[in-house]
Amino acid sequence: MTARNRKQKGQTNKNHILFRYGLITVAFLLFSIAVIVKLIDTTIVEAPQWNERAHRELSKTTVIPPERGNILASNGNILACNLKVYDVKLDLRHNKIPATLPWAKIDSLADSLDYYYPRVKNLRENAVTYKKYSWHTRLKKEFDKAPDKRTRALRVAQKKTMEDFEKIRNFPFLKDFKGRGFRIPVYKEEKNVRIYPYGRMAYRSIGRVNENHETGEFHGYSGLEKDLDSLLYGHPGVAKKVALTSGIGNWVDKPAVRGFDIHTTIDIDLQDMLEEELLEVCAGSNAEWGTAILMEVATGEIKAISNIELLENGTYGEALNRAVLPFEPGSVMKPISLMIAFEDGLVRSVNDMIDCSPFQRTSDPHAPSVKSMKQVIEMSSNTGIARVIFRGYADDPARFHDRLTEIGFFERMRSGIAGECTPRVRKLLPKDSRGNNITMTARHLDLARQSYGYNTEIPPLYTLSIYNAIANGGRYVRPHLVRSLIHEDGRDSVLPVDYIRERICSEKTAEKVKLCLREVVWGEHGTARAVRDDRVEVVGKTGTAYPVDKGTYDLTRRRYAFAGFFPYDSPKYSCMALVLGPSGTSANRTSGQVVKNMATKMFARGMLDNSSTFTSERAGTLPVLTASEKYETPDITTPLGITKSKKVKGNAGDYDFMTVPNVVGYDASTALRLLEHRGLNVILRGSGRVVSQSIKKGSKVIPGDNIVLYLRI
Repeated sequence: MTARNRKQKGQTNKNHILFRYGLITVAFLLFSIAVIVKLIDTTIVEAPQWNERAHRELSKTTVIPPERGNILASNGNILACNLKVYDVKLDLRHNKIPATLPWAKIDSLADSLDYYYPRVKNLRENAVTYKKYSWHTRLKKEFDKAPDKRTRALRVAQKKTMEDFEKIRNFPFLKDFKGRGFRIPVYKEEKNVRIYPYGRMAYRSIGRVNENHETGEFHGYSGLEKDLDSLLYGHPGVAKKVALTSGIGNWVDKPAVRGFDIHTTIDIDLQDMLEEELLEVCAGSNAEWGTAILMEVATGEIKAISNIELLENGTYGEALNRAVLPFEPGSVMKPISLMIAFEDGLVRSVNDMIDCSPFQRTSDPHAPSVKSMKQVIEMSSNTGIARVIFRGYADDPARFHDRLTEIGFFERMRSGIAGECTPRVRKLLPKDSRGNNITMTARHLDLARQSYGYNTEIPPLYTLSIYNAIANGGRYVRPHLVRSLIHEDGRDSVLPVDYIRERICSEKTAEKVKLCLREVVWGEHGTARAVRDDRVEVVGKTGTAYPVDKGTYDLTRRRYAFAGFFPYDSPKYSCMALVLGPSGTSANRTSGQVVKNMATKMFARGMLDNSSTFTSERAGTLPVLTASEKYETPDITTPLGITKSKKVKGNAGDYDFMTVPNVVGYDASTALRLLEHRGLNVILRGSGRVVSQSIKKGSKVIPGDNIVLYLRI
């Protein structure tokens, strides 16, 4: 190539370069012009719209939910608290899942899930159930779909801990994926749940929460959870949107304030004892339901409260909180009427006599016809207490209601128990709500009935509060479930003892009523003689009433009440039990036994300012051996050096595996073996030997059925 040709070629290349440079320059120039135009358009022409959008985004706020406070027992044990849990899910569209599936590993994953996290209970007991609900079937159904049709959120475990997530993460097939978070097909969704470590103990008193699906907030709907929701819930926080260098983010403008911890008066040991005693009495008397309350006399602290009910499956479970619902009280009203009579001077001494002959359409079946005040309460004389009240209120029966109002009987307790009702005692006015005249004869009849506990409705808590005031020398302390509020910074605000009335009667009047109540248990003709126990002196009053069904009394059933306190000389606790059961038994043998057994057990544990121990509960009695199919009495007594003992008779030799055996008398392990060999699921309540069972002996065995065994030491 000549020099001229080289020069021409170089000139051509230069022109091409300049042309390209020009094109690039023009492109950059046009782009710069477009940027400037857009900048002017955005910052000037469209500035109001963008400013409005920015304001709208930056003005958005997010509510920060507060942490709900805990509910604590009197000793600080947790009755209700929050727990962080996780739903474990699989993303079956994840790009790390191979196109060719390793079915052997997927089968191993299904085996692990069926064993640790089955989709239904008792999965392997039925072949049809297993085929339908096993994880093999579920996973195959999903993996048979096209990859883009599979679910992104197959939940394999619900409300599990971090340990559960790590366990699932290491199951076959899933452990082959490396990484964390959404880089692998298995992931977790965090949730906060409310848990109750003591299960259904004091269920109705503690209460429960539920979620508002519109707001996502959790609020109480029963018990303390509902009644103290405003304190437990706390105060929500606020997070605002702010412009950060990396974009718009959340900035906590107002932090959430955690709810108060509620320190209750519930004593876990006493609660367990009360539930066990009430359950045993209800099971033993075929009762429909029962309620019981234990309260500390000096402070009004509710130490235990139990409600049980006969369920459709034949077992007893936690029931409606009837301790605060109104019922016709029956004769437990009589000491309250007598207290008013003493305080008003209608009678002055426990030995004052009253005519107990037929009066106001009722009669007194007990001899003698003339009784002292102690005998009126001891023998539960309707006519005697009615005649006493008539001394002061016959001329104006409405004043009896006014007198109850004066002592604070109708004031709301504000005990902390949700659903609390006030007493219903009709004021006996001369005209009804429509202005019609009511004869004095009718008003007198109602006054008589009100004085001995009919034509009235009183919640057990209100009845017990008056008995507690009598035990407390006339000081009417307010029953309550809350002892203190604990702030998130640890400050403890103790609530002082509160009084409904400083006094509802004088100390002398309280002593007179106590003397009369003592005769009910310890008198020769007392209606609660079965409540006696030499270890601790319990006093109180029985009461019975028929339930109303469709406007008439149901004579086939009765409500059995016993209200009292112990020890008599220096009362520390008051207690009341109310049981609805079939006619044929008595308050003495039902509700009275709940109070008696609580007193003796507390004495045995040294809880009544005594030095007793557990052994004193059995002092002077022979050791009791449960029934056994494996051991003879000498096999047990000889190694222990026991010379005398009692043995509960069992039912050995019952080998019919098609019917339910009678396991009453056996220890728990023997009863479990006998029943589980027949395919029954055994639920144990209490401790010791079996005293009753929910399915009767001789019933046909249905494998998988639940049978509840009630045990007692």
